[in-house]
Amino acid sequence: MPADAYSASLKGLSVNLLVKDVEDSVAFARQVLGATLHYSDVDFAALESCGTAWCVHADHTYDHHPLCGIANARNGRGAGVEIRLHGIDPDTAEAKAHELGYTVLSGAADKPHGLREVYLLDGDGYCWVPDVPL
Repeated sequence: MPADAYSASLKGLSVNLLVKDVEDSVAFARQVLGATLHYSDVDFAALESCGTAWCVHADHTYDHHPLCGIANARNGRGAGVEIRLHGIDPDTAEAKAHELGYTVLSGAADKPHGLREVYLLDGDGYCWVPDVPL
């Protein structure tokens, strides 16, 4: 799908993540989060899981964007943001993350707010929280 047609199809909240390596980000999303890949090239990928779509963009695609200085600093990338995917088994995601060498911040656990969840960091330091209701 051409970029302009894809952009026109977006509804509601859209998330764009700036990443060092699109291929690595796609691998994490597909292998750990069970995401569906709609499109990918060296600069960009469109993904979806649990009814939620998001995009990853290679850092260099933002060279002339106001976020350029922040993205290039790479310190604290993703800090303060949890990206939650409701409906992904946290135990399975945790096992895959360990198997593939990603960071598990906090193992799968039942929480008082009624979810079983796990906190995982992808290769860029974004915090993904797969969860399911108890």
